[in-house]
Amino acid sequence: MATSDVTMHLLHEVDRLRPLIKDNAASAEANRQLSSAVYDAMYAAGLFTMLAPTAHGGLELHPVETMQVWEAVARIDASAAWNLVMNQAIAAYAAWLPAAGAQEVFRNGPPTVAGALNPPAAATRAEGGWRITGQCPFGSGCHNAQWLAMPAIEMDGDHPKLDPATGQPVAAFGVFLPRTAATILDTWHTMGMRGTGSTDYAVQDLFVPDHLTVPVAPLTHPAPGFEGPLFRMWPWTAILGEATVSVGVAAAAVDEAVQLCKTKTPAYNATPLREQQLAQFQMGKAKARVEASRDTLACAAEAAYDDVVRSNALLSRDAKIRLQLAACFAADACAEAVRFVNDVVGTSSIRVGQPFERHFRDAHVLLQHSSKSSARYGSAGRLMFGLDNDWVWLSF
Repeated sequence: MATSDVTMHLLHEVDRLRPLIKDNAASAEANRQLSSAVYDAMYAAGLFTMLAPTAHGGLELHPVETMQVWEAVARIDASAAWNLVMNQAIAAYAAWLPAAGAQEVFRNGPPTVAGALNPPAAATRAEGGWRITGQCPFGSGCHNAQWLAMPAIEMDGDHPKLDPATGQPVAAFGVFLPRTAATILDTWHTMGMRGTGSTDYAVQDLFVPDHLTVPVAPLTHPAPGFEGPLFRMWPWTAILGEATVSVGVAAAAVDEAVQLCKTKTPAYNATPLREQQLAQFQMGKAKARVEASRDTLACAAEAAYDDVVRSNALLSRDAKIRLQLAACFAADACAEAVRFVNDVVGTSSIRVGQPFERHFRDAHVLLQHSSKSSARYGSAGRLMFGLDNDWVWLSF
């Protein structure tokens, strides 16, 4: 599909912010969180508005166009791109809120929201809402986001309350809370994607009103302004973004390796890398995997968007299978592309002064994310065989 003028403007903004993002990438790695300067600059440039509804000041962009912007940022810094993806994608979960809740969260325009939906905190009923106590991991961008989201489940004493009809725990739900209401913990110590600040956050006996609670279930009654097809695709807009970060990492690795190969002659070797057939072969394979990943994600996203527009309903099973397989393939193929690059550049791949060791770490940490890990190939395969679904987001 053609790139719109709006997306071209956003891509120009990314290019304008390139020096700032690049200059702060190392400190984000060291501090294990994105710098406020980068986060605030991306917000001021409108980059967090792509998935927000037009009724609340957002752009409500087609997912293929958002992926172009996410990849452009990921080519500069994977952690900045991850925060950009997650904190606007989770904000779109506000579509499940009652009208009053959506109005509060979006009262100052499109917000940034960090959070995850496992494991659930303990919830006790109170007048007009719930009292919440718990700790949530993987709060990417929680140091800078304006709001947090976390899961909760109603408790009966020390155990989850049971549904008398099924004998199973009652359904979990989500809550929105201001970031200032939670304690940010220091738990993010990882091999890669260090700059995302995906640490734990906790609340203790926090009151959350009913209008800031949401079901963990397919969208049936969207909040006013959230009726468009983009929100019927949630959370797949987020998962497409997560996989797109892998594309950006691998694309950057390929580009940087090509430049290195033009000038490097390996030690104990008289032939420059650019003239070595093995290097040519491996770089060709790496480039092919990046291009195939990008194209597969774009085709799956466009087909899924068309699916919800045509049906005026939620995603079909076939569309979700295609999206899941595209995300898994992209993460897998891009990690492989980075391994080809590292084989080519040799000891340059292990030196901290070179970019390749970080690309390697980031690409392989991204490969472990639950939405596109190896197990999700199996989740898609179960649905192909007509078996029961084992992955929550394939039920949305």
